[in-house]
Amino acid sequence: MPWNLLVKFAARRYGVINPLDILAKMRSFAQPSEIGEPIELLRAGILFHARGLINTRAIQHNLDWIWPFWVEKQFNPNDPSFIPRGFSFSHINLTHRNWTAVGHPDLSVYPLVDPRGLVTPLYDGWSLDFWIIEDKGDSLFKSGSLFPSKNGDVDQQLEMTANLSVKTICRKDQKEITTSVQLLTGPTRPVLEIAIDAKTDQSGWLVVALRPYNPEGIEFIDNIYYEKSLPAWRVNKTTPVLFSEVPEKVVFSNYQHGDAVHHLKDPGNLKHIECKVGMATAAALFPIAAGTKQTLKTHVPLDHVESTRAYRAVATSGRNWKQALQGTAGLSIPDKKIEFTYNAAMRTLLLLSSYEVVPGPYTYNRFWFRDACLMLHALLVSGCINRAQRLLDKFPARQKLSGYFQSQEGEWDSNGQVLWIMERFFKLSGQPLKQEWLDAIFSGADWIQKKRVMKTPEARHHGLLPAGFSAEHFGPNDHYFWDDFWGLAGFNAAARLAGHHDDISGRHKYAVYARDLENAIFTSIEKIPEQFCLGCIPASPYRRMDSGAIGSLVADYPLRLTERGNLRIMKTVDYLIDNCFCKDGFFQDMIHSGINPYLTLSIAQTLLRNNDDRFQKLIQVTADFASSTGQWPEAIHPATGGGCMGDGQHGWAAAEWIMMIRNLFVREEDNQLVIGAGIFPEWMAAGDPISFGPSPTPYGAVSVKITHAESGPVLTLETAWRDDPPEIAVEIPGYLAVKRSRASETDEPETYQLEKK
Repeated sequence: MPWNLLVKFAARRYGVINPLDILAKMRSFAQPSEIGEPIELLRAGILFHARGLINTRAIQHNLDWIWPFWVEKQFNPNDPSFIPRGFSFSHINLTHRNWTAVGHPDLSVYPLVDPRGLVTPLYDGWSLDFWIIEDKGDSLFKSGSLFPSKNGDVDQQLEMTANLSVKTICRKDQKEITTSVQLLTGPTRPVLEIAIDAKTDQSGWLVVALRPYNPEGIEFIDNIYYEKSLPAWRVNKTTPVLFSEVPEKVVFSNYQHGDAVHHLKDPGNLKHIECKVGMATAAALFPIAAGTKQTLKTHVPLDHVESTRAYRAVATSGRNWKQALQGTAGLSIPDKKIEFTYNAAMRTLLLLSSYEVVPGPYTYNRFWFRDACLMLHALLVSGCINRAQRLLDKFPARQKLSGYFQSQEGEWDSNGQVLWIMERFFKLSGQPLKQEWLDAIFSGADWIQKKRVMKTPEARHHGLLPAGFSAEHFGPNDHYFWDDFWGLAGFNAAARLAGHHDDISGRHKYAVYARDLENAIFTSIEKIPEQFCLGCIPASPYRRMDSGAIGSLVADYPLRLTERGNLRIMKTVDYLIDNCFCKDGFFQDMIHSGINPYLTLSIAQTLLRNNDDRFQKLIQVTADFASSTGQWPEAIHPATGGGCMGDGQHGWAAAEWIMMIRNLFVREEDNQLVIGAGIFPEWMAAGDPISFGPSPTPYGAVSVKITHAESGPVLTLETAWRDDPPEIAVEIPGYLAVKRSRASETDEPETYQLEKK
């Protein structure tokens, strides 16, 4: 079929621009590539903006509804979050992409709580909100009623006890609503429990409101039934919402009659509601006497991904968060904000790696090799060896017959990442790799070699991987050095693993591939005109310096392919700090258009490795960017401080925070362990005990402890060496460096008396 001619004819017939011409122009901005845009990204984008189109029709014409926090902010012309809507294709959350998931470390269900306590029990589902309504006044909005998304002061915190819960307290005048949200393991399926306390100085109502939306926008509710005998709502004829007490009355509404908030004074005679538009709402009212407190619990049974047998094993094991965290690397420092965010990040990592590794509980609740490998690295150095092994066991089945570890078409970084993380598992665990893993590794390395562009000796990209669409958001399709550095790391991993398993020919083959690719990369860099590269490493051989150059720093961290103090690496860091920072954090112009926490930490890692104390400010800034529940979105709006890109609880950000804290205390460098090089001087000055560990290293697990005696600070290393102990370099800022050619061969604690410079 002559599709191009048909499309051209149809466009001319209806007087619209030919979409093929537009597509051709768009692709002219990128390097020629075998893949234009990965279908996975197109599919995700279509779904994302489909909801945005629904939001466009539903929200702006109904601003008398009670909407979620992001809408109340983003649609308010007097708020810094306001976004004009005139030519917007769709209305999506671009200012407050923040939420916190609760759950169980062994279950892949992720109920969400937004910054104002809105609870979304089901994945991509409807929500529950909680209000206090005064018992007087004709206008709810002009009275003293409390709607957390619209008004009141809010305190929200992550409570990390035997369970994981989010506590939200909203206050206005003498009114206060407190909700505590946690996941319970019921006998047959998980159950979300919401405990609600409400108090007011005047008589009124505690309202539990059923809302047809979530932190991304509209989510349809077609029908709601009230079953007084339970008492409960049944939503969309499937999911029950159970109340611990019988409400005084229940009111309903549909789109035609507006939000249920406008029907709270109705007699409550209806028992169900239908809405053809999918915007049904309901409110259950519980009386509050003046000066008293109303206490209520709401339970929502949830679906689960795992089989019934697997779920029952979890439910009957009695395993909880405290048990899941046993043996993981702990942190104790005087800076309690950094300590809290570390503990929260550990729980985020476990939560998002229960069944398979996903980089977020909502927007990014899908598998990508890139995020998975970096999150697995944080799990490994935290001591979660068994969990990491279970998750890595699933990787070979995802490999194509060609050897390609494909997350999305047209992305060439995944093979190098998988090979690198499998070798890191081998080094950090000390366990032999399964033959299935080795087969996958060598097949994956062969794929990298076959994928390289080898027929263009005159071009800058000769020997590199093809131009591709990088979901790391560096720009249009191009020959990104990010992909090539990962490919080089993959070759190195394959060569070392082949040598360890006495495959001499394999070791030689992959070592030759590695040397050739390394030469191609740095030859390509040298060919870049000076006015383009400014002595740095741009994102690709054909790009000028811009924020995309952040990807080239992967050669330093985490891969250590370049030596410490590499001139081009350090010039790249300086360029990014001077030109691509906003509010002291790295601002990624490409796609994110926000301050990126995990990329800020990438720069901090390079500064730490090169003994540049600017890393301390970047760590402190990143801690300040965290939400009150210790979470980071993928990117942060510079004006609102809320999330503007990606998932509101980003797993990669949590992983980089874990890696950052670990490397402050224990960092690997060649055949050496560098101890304490990132410990803040003010932590030492506080005089409190400091500790981190145990953290696996290629030589065995290490714990770092610092206590203060009359003679001064004393460093103690508790170790469990596997084979030959490493060289030890103690480099705590402000104290004389101590080097030992070899650590003690015993597992007895080593002590170092620290002396000030």
